[in-house]
Amino acid sequence: MAIRSNHYDAAFEQYLRRLRVPYVAVDEQRRALAADASLKSFDFIVARPDGRREGERGSWLVDVKGRRFPTGGPGGGRWENWVTAEDVECLLKWETVFGGGSRAVLVFAYDLAEGETAGCEAPFVWGGRRYAFFAVTAADYATAMTSRSESWATVNLPRADFDRLRVPFAELL
Repeated sequence: MAIRSNHYDAAFEQYLRRLRVPYVAVDEQRRALAADASLKSFDFIVARPDGRREGERGSWLVDVKGRRFPTGGPGGGRWENWVTAEDVECLLKWETVFGGGSRAVLVFAYDLAEGETAGCEAPFVWGGRRYAFFAVTAADYATAMTSRSESWATVNLPRADFDRLRVPFAELL
């Protein structure tokens, strides 16, 4: 297990271990070179189950994005899902590099406020916190994303699109 100072990444790794899903934690300290470009690393390579589609095997290339839920103050309830445009661009390039049925996915790891379930039947409990993990493929995210901040180069999904595209990560397994 990698040493992780980010509690969202650490919780997701423990989640995979508890589910006994084969994975590799990626060393994010250095950018990788692919062809002639420097690519931002993702967090995990997670084995996809065999037989998902006939003849298709590969891995989930996972970039974990930690967020609090809900956000927006009293009565807020917003599902923050912003990422950098570079996050999406690099994930799509990694998907091409890996090929062979591998799919890049953004996993939004929500640290749930006390009493919040985020629609999960059983939130994942670890380290004194409760988490919900939702995934959106990088390809779907890229298709529906809108600019959030040009100065910070961030993008996000409008709520209706996020509601439509996200799935509990466990469904991918």
